[in-house]
Amino acid sequence: MTPSPPQSQAQPSPSQPEAIQFRVLLVTDAWHPQVNGVVRTLEMLARDLEAMGHLVDYATPEGLITLPMPTYPEIRLSLFPRRSLKKIIRDFDPNAIHIATEGPLGLSARNYCVRRKIPFTTSFHTRFPEYVKARFPFLPLGWVYGFLRWFHGKAAAMMVATPSLMAEMQSHGFTNCAIWSRGVDVEAFRPIPDATFPFPRPVFLYVGRIAVEKNLEAFLKLDLPGTKVLVGDGPARAELEARHPDAKFLGAKSGEELARAYAAADAFVFPSLTDTFGLVVLEALASGVPVAAYPVQGPKDVIGDAPVGALDTDLGAACLKALSIPRADCRAFALTRSWRACTEQFVANLPIPPH
Repeated sequence: MTPSPPQSQAQPSPSQPEAIQFRVLLVTDAWHPQVNGVVRTLEMLARDLEAMGHLVDYATPEGLITLPMPTYPEIRLSLFPRRSLKKIIRDFDPNAIHIATEGPLGLSARNYCVRRKIPFTTSFHTRFPEYVKARFPFLPLGWVYGFLRWFHGKAAAMMVATPSLMAEMQSHGFTNCAIWSRGVDVEAFRPIPDATFPFPRPVFLYVGRIAVEKNLEAFLKLDLPGTKVLVGDGPARAELEARHPDAKFLGAKSGEELARAYAAADAFVFPSLTDTFGLVVLEALASGVPVAAYPVQGPKDVIGDAPVGALDTDLGAACLKALSIPRADCRAFALTRSWRACTEQFVANLPIPPH
């Protein structure tokens, strides 16, 4: 993955075109040291925006006073971010403000823009209502969707990853949806012939948060040959590790270490029933690893009818079917999913006012 961009005003690198088209501020509560699809998506977005000649800066929890999120301490919630956010906006003077998350920073940026009548965009990355329900079952889903309609409703566009998610959100009363799909870095995630795990094969790999909403129990309880390997961290890790001692929990990985973990697997298992896309599915395919998943939104949107994954209501059967899928087919499929095309979608959704 690319290094973390600095909090201060971004400067063009020598390799960038001299003519800067516009400045984009990305506001996100999800940031390093978290390793997840939102962080990786924003990193790749910034890389391609800069390659296209734009300037990018971030407003993140880095350098702010934060508290751990209840039930999920790996996520740090910013306290009183308004002053810092105002300084970033004043110093960077953006043409476009994009709010990626609904946390304290995102909320502060939303309110700042609404009060000053500054156009902005948002994105819906995760099934926030279902995640909240999983942790706080007493909260009605309708309340959470009501908050989200309020949060995203003033945006010029709420960007979602797939047409099926757009249709679902529109059924919940969202009227400003726009498509911003996801791609994969096929140079970072690639087949690595000498990548191996020191565990009995076949290796069934999961990469992502170790959290209740990921439905990992459905994967871990399967009777499969070889070894189950999980890369990532999260609030459910200790409990699942104690309950499933035969599985290998390797913690969070990034960069080349993460790429080698993907490439060493025989099948990638994606047990989530709630993810809106599943960037890790594309990363596995780019590494030449076939996917096993449920036939639900996310895997269905990414894979569709392509013969690079096994989608089955019986996850165990899907895992075994995936072992027979040619790895070269998986790689070839991923090569068609370019980040640049996704970034061009993002740019087309921006309400760029006169600067």
